[in-house]
Amino acid sequence: MTALATAPTMERQSRVGKRPVNLPKGVTYSVSGEIVTVKGPKGTLTKAIVPTVQIAQDGDVLTVTSTSPGRDGARLQGLMRALVASMVKGVADGYERGLELVGTGYRCELKGKVITFSLGLSHQPVITLPDGVAANIPADSKGTMLMLSAADKAVLGQLAATIRGFRPPEPYGGKGIRYRGEKVRKKAGKAGKGRK
Repeated sequence: MTALATAPTMERQSRVGKRPVNLPKGVTYSVSGEIVTVKGPKGTLTKAIVPTVQIAQDGDVLTVTSTSPGRDGARLQGLMRALVASMVKGVADGYERGLELVGTGYRCELKGKVITFSLGLSHQPVITLPDGVAANIPADSKGTMLMLSAADKAVLGQLAATIRGFRPPEPYGGKGIRYRGEKVRKKAGKAGKGRK
């Protein structure tokens, strides 16, 4: 019992947080106060870090440590490591998200930074691309495929979710806007009710 009482308390480390983040060629990292800035070929991203988390740079490797004791320290360490790694990947390679428009007459049209959707609704939903996000409609898709790309993973994901929300895929015919590669579980409907 005494051995347990006198043993020093070890700082908990996140399994994700203790892994180093490698900076690819052409990517620079800087910190000013509690603001982290990562620059690369695809753009520049900034994010505020938690005061109890420290990010140290040794050459082209970043290590994330937490000064907060207990479980919260490990959680915040893992969170900040994941966010910084996401920023580094974003400015180096960028992120891409594909959306498929499935349905008769479902199309999208891109003019400048404005995308107009024809989804069989009483109105045509229109969305303006935020700064840092690029859109492309492959020519062979005839407007049924929309490709979005950006350095900021969070902004890209939110935009894709907003567009999908215009017409989520319905479970009977599968019509709607779905992520590229998304599998929609279909229901049998009334026609399949009597079949065994």
